[in-house]
Amino acid sequence: MSKRANGEGSVYQRQDGRWTAATYVLRSDGGRERRQVYGATRAAVNAKLQELITKTSQGIPAAGTSWTVETFAAHWLGTIAPGSLRPSTLANYAWIMRKHIAPAVGPIKLEKLTPAHVRQLHSKIAGSGVSARTVQLGHAVLRAMLSEAMREEYISRNVASLVRTPRVEASDVTPWTVEEAATFLQLTATEQHHELFALALALGLRRGELLGLRWEDIDLATRKLHVRQTAQRLGAAHGMVIGPPKSARSRRTIPLPDIAVEKLRSRQRSQRIERELAGESWQENGLVFSTGIGTIIEPSNLRRSFDHAISVAGVRRIRFHDMRHTCASLLLARGVPLRVVMDVLGHSTMSITSDLYAHVMPSALVDAASAIDFALASTATDADPTR
Repeated sequence: MSKRANGEGSVYQRQDGRWTAATYVLRSDGGRERRQVYGATRAAVNAKLQELITKTSQGIPAAGTSWTVETFAAHWLGTIAPGSLRPSTLANYAWIMRKHIAPAVGPIKLEKLTPAHVRQLHSKIAGSGVSARTVQLGHAVLRAMLSEAMREEYISRNVASLVRTPRVEASDVTPWTVEEAATFLQLTATEQHHELFALALALGLRRGELLGLRWEDIDLATRKLHVRQTAQRLGAAHGMVIGPPKSARSRRTIPLPDIAVEKLRSRQRSQRIERELAGESWQENGLVFSTGIGTIIEPSNLRRSFDHAISVAGVRRIRFHDMRHTCASLLLARGVPLRVVMDVLGHSTMSITSDLYAHVMPSALVDAASAIDFALASTATDADPTR
């Protein structure tokens, strides 16, 4: 511990190298409370300390920093996080905070939170009957919030970073085979949203990307589709909203195969009929896939339409998102390079693509082994002096 300079009061250096100080400050209700401040240098902490001492001596209450987990969460989600998080992510974080974190550790003072409290949070979330993935998400939201509190120097450490999150076993991807996909498209040609389903299979677009797709994002002449926005439901308070793609790599341009061009031209024709039937009720949003009056399709309604189409086609039941997996699997099975599949799907890293679809690449590995055998066998033959 470093020796304090004259007039510095209780400034000292912690074992982790950070500096800290403590003093009593005036609260807005006239009482006093002990306040801790932190900083990277002695001078920075001393400046904060002197400011608190001066305000107290002048009878000025210090700004309230006696946050609980719940009150700081409201501050973080309301004023800080919106500048860095996508609307859908912010809505998910708020839901996790309200549903799981606040009931478990909300009343605890921010600076009193311990690793034991974090483990208690894990247990309470898991005890509610949700998946390990939800426990993992709850941990991630708490850790992100505490990281912000640490940057604001309300706390000296992020206790969530000290606790291991539960492991989440990767679930097997169960895409359709090429025969199942072809059967589905053939037998659902007259079903509602048939063209949307076809694009999901042909291009591997996410549901939100399909629902937010506009005609201005498509160039049928050059056979290109640009992913520039998504549509998502953020809950009853927000409804359906349009936002940016999931990540920078999700903003991408995809070449259109023949089947996609055909289905998009079909969609143009059917939408013209919908517009005429709707008359003055039509709300022009420029969307490729819309309701009968031009508005954004509700994800729950789309799911019901998809489930009905599966029943009509008589194929194996999968999730809507598994059509994206089906597209990737079919591309890899046809020998399309992993890097190209990554670009089509808009994954942020190659590892995401390879981890998801390693099980559909054994033939590629066999081909690689055969290529090595051929190359080395040829080399050995060339080098054999007895041939």
